[in-house]
Amino acid sequence: MDRMASSMKQVPNPLPKVLSRRGVGSGLEAAERESFERTQTISINKAINAQEVAVKEKHARTCILGTHHEKGAHTFWSVVNRLPLSSNAMLCWKFCHVFHKLLRDGHPNVLKDSLRYKNELSDMSRMWGHLSEGYGQLCSIYLKLLKTKMEFHTKNPRFPGNLQMNDRQLDEAGESDVNNFFQLTVEMFDYLECELSLFQTVFSSLDMSRSVSVTAAGQCRLAPLIQVILDCSHLYDYTVKLLFKLHSCLPADTLQGHRDRFMEQFTKLRDLFHRSSNLQYFKRLIQIPQLPENPPNFLRASALSEHISPVVVIPAEASSPDSEPALDKGHLVDVDAARQTLFDDKFDGIFGSSLSSDPFNFDSQNGVSKDGKDHLIEQLYREIRGLTAQLEKVKAESQRAMLQLKGRVSELEAELAEQKHLGRQATDDCEFLRTELDELKKQREDTEKAQRSLTEIERKAQANEQRYSKLKEKYSELVQNHADLLRKTQEQQEVLESLKQELVSSRQEVQVLHGSLETSAQSEAKWVTQITALEEERGSLAHTAAQQEEEMAALRERLEDTQAKLVVSQESLCQFEKDQRRVLLEGSRKAAERVVQEALDRLEEPTLISCVGSADHLLSKIKCVSSCLDQLEKDRTQYLANPEDFSRLLHSITLLAHLTSDTIAHGSATSLRAPPEPADSLSEACTQCGRETLAFLTSLKDEGSLEKADSAAVRSSLSRIQAIGEELLPRGLDIRQEELGDLVDKEMAATSAAIEAATTRIEEMLSKSRAGDTGVKLEVNERILGSCTCLMQAIQALVAASKDLQREIVDSGRGTASPKEFYAKNSRWTEGLISASKAVGWGATVMVDAADLVVQGKGKFEELMVCSHEIAASTAQLVAASKVKADKDSPNLAQLQQASRGVNQATAGVVASTISGKSQIEESDSMDFSSMTLTQIKRQEMDSQVRVLELENELQKERQKLGELRKKHYELAGVAEGWEEGKEVPTSTLQEAVPEKE
Repeated sequence: MDRMASSMKQVPNPLPKVLSRRGVGSGLEAAERESFERTQTISINKAINAQEVAVKEKHARTCILGTHHEKGAHTFWSVVNRLPLSSNAMLCWKFCHVFHKLLRDGHPNVLKDSLRYKNELSDMSRMWGHLSEGYGQLCSIYLKLLKTKMEFHTKNPRFPGNLQMNDRQLDEAGESDVNNFFQLTVEMFDYLECELSLFQTVFSSLDMSRSVSVTAAGQCRLAPLIQVILDCSHLYDYTVKLLFKLHSCLPADTLQGHRDRFMEQFTKLRDLFHRSSNLQYFKRLIQIPQLPENPPNFLRASALSEHISPVVVIPAEASSPDSEPALDKGHLVDVDAARQTLFDDKFDGIFGSSLSSDPFNFDSQNGVSKDGKDHLIEQLYREIRGLTAQLEKVKAESQRAMLQLKGRVSELEAELAEQKHLGRQATDDCEFLRTELDELKKQREDTEKAQRSLTEIERKAQANEQRYSKLKEKYSELVQNHADLLRKTQEQQEVLESLKQELVSSRQEVQVLHGSLETSAQSEAKWVTQITALEEERGSLAHTAAQQEEEMAALRERLEDTQAKLVVSQESLCQFEKDQRRVLLEGSRKAAERVVQEALDRLEEPTLISCVGSADHLLSKIKCVSSCLDQLEKDRTQYLANPEDFSRLLHSITLLAHLTSDTIAHGSATSLRAPPEPADSLSEACTQCGRETLAFLTSLKDEGSLEKADSAAVRSSLSRIQAIGEELLPRGLDIRQEELGDLVDKEMAATSAAIEAATTRIEEMLSKSRAGDTGVKLEVNERILGSCTCLMQAIQALVAASKDLQREIVDSGRGTASPKEFYAKNSRWTEGLISASKAVGWGATVMVDAADLVVQGKGKFEELMVCSHEIAASTAQLVAASKVKADKDSPNLAQLQQASRGVNQATAGVVASTISGKSQIEESDSMDFSSMTLTQIKRQEMDSQVRVLELENELQKERQKLGELRKKHYELAGVAEGWEEGKEVPTSTLQEAVPEKE
């Protein structure tokens, strides 16, 4: 160093002249930029090559550090744009892998610099999507995922590229707005869907029967999945937390789509994580978390405490042959010492190890020319740049390690906060469960008390029978005592009155004596003696009166006590009689239920049925049951009016049970001899009748429910059994061929009479509604009854047109034969006409009954709509039956078809008015939940969801049943119309027989 200093003194500033001539500052920056670009170009080209091997970590890390060095991705895209990504699928696949790592771990400006190439990535994705083999489909899906990731981070700039956020940052990302959380959850679902699509496509492209994870080709396809696993773990955790947050703010029905989509993605992600954890390639690079077997229950808020965030663990990287050696501080010191020694040696070689004797001989002292100095300076600068690059690399490694440690610290802090939150939630859940446990204990104690009280009541009921006779005896004794006391009281009152009269007379005598004393002074001593005696007698009388009054007070007290005991005894006696009636009613009801249940059990085992099956016997039993139900209604009304007369009610209940049992037995026996389909329907109807009877008997358990008991369901099941039994009766045997003509006229007349009666009933109902109803109900009733009146008028016109057409058919087709002979000759057609006429009259009657119930508020709007459709179908059947024998150019046929269209329009009017009235009624009956608590609302919500599922299931079953019924109806209608077996049903007939839904 001394030698160099002395040389510098001899040479007048030689180095600065060279440095100033070459522009050291600008050259250094340009050289550093050139070295950086060259290093980045080499690393990018090595990372993105055409070999089917995985991208090396050191090349990808160099690219990531390069984005942090230049604070962007300009160099990366300048190199990538020169690569043939559109023609080489392997280059495109590795580009996607490296670009994914840059978006996750690179500088934040990588996303901004890459947005301009988003359209090019979309075009490239569509182009590779046309290639279904090799890496074409993989590249298409991967490019679509990268485009989705860029759009997600553009819309949500708060999310970093690696998606690492804590709960506070997640809340800030949604800005505490439920709409933002809702939209953010949808975007996360889309993001996770793309990740899972790439996951599944990569797995489906591998041959899982071989150990593909240990081959270079397999690792090339599996390597990008590490980034996918890291993204999926965070997206799954955030979607769970956001869904819990949304369920705390929104109704569960609103989030049904979110839950369904989450369930689908949860199943896929759990399966893919499980399959990935079994691959050897991932075991040494990443620790994949395992999702729980069951998804979180978002309907229970406390389930958030059970959620555990999946944490992906990447083990510490071991030094590999292809990784560059790390430079520690000691190594840097050794390098600096070596560089300094090299510099001294070169300095000695250039300037000489000893000074020349001639201090002014610059050429001999330097020993080299100026060009040699420039070369030395450039060499030193290159070495300095190399050392600077190594130092920057060490700094970058240190910064990366520091970032990883900070990230790990953040994760640990987040886990700590989450554990604290879970602890608090667990504490809250414990308190909630403890409260529920206390409530359950109280309920159990109440139940035990109720059971004990029930046992005590039963014991008291048994004891009441023994007390009853005692109470009667006591009651008669109290009545006798009460009469004796009243008699004694009367006698005492009479004695007291006599004493009072004697006292008054004595006082009068004393007054008389006083008067005589004033006039007779001579006999004063005598009168004084008499007065004294009278005074003593008066005192004794007063004492006797006081005693009598005390006895009267005591008697009055005894009388009041006796009356109070008498009242209590009467109340106890009434209660006992009431209990006795309830016990007898309960015993009779249970015996009746036992009889019906035994009949149902025998229905399950046909071998136990001993009666002979006959439709006639079954119909007679049904009439008996209906009569018994009517008698039971009368007895119930009489019992409610006079509870003491309940023997008839008990007899009616027992008789109903036995008659129902006989009906079920005859129905089962009849079903054994019937065809398969009617037999199944009859058996099902008998079972339903038994169950409805049991339900009706259960409603007769006490006086409170006795008044509300309704036998409509039992009557409906009996009507169903009766209809099936009538179908099983032999047809056509009781009607002779020559009576068909008369029967047609009778049925048409009966149909006209039924329609006129229905019209009259509708007018009566309308007048009653106008007299008693007001407001919305009056408006709805007027609209419905008005449409029903229009329908009846249309049906009347249809029946009249049908009569004219039938008369024309008979006149044109009978020839010289009479109308009866014509009807007998065409018996099949005549029977179809009769059946259609009956259906029209029956439909009109049923519709009027349904309208009456709707107007009274007891019926259902749906029944009225179904009746309207049934009338339309019946009229269509009548038109079809009349159309078979008619001439197609007949004016009466055209008039009949016009009347049929009028019926369809009127039916549509009835359905429309019914739907409108139903909506008005439902709008007027608004539900008020203001007085309900959160827990009650939640329970009501769950009950509503359960009811919705039940109704959907029932709707599906009813639709299947309706299809089977219609199929059977068409078959029976075909038999009635004379279609041959195996012959296809006429399409026109089916279209007219089944009207379209309005």
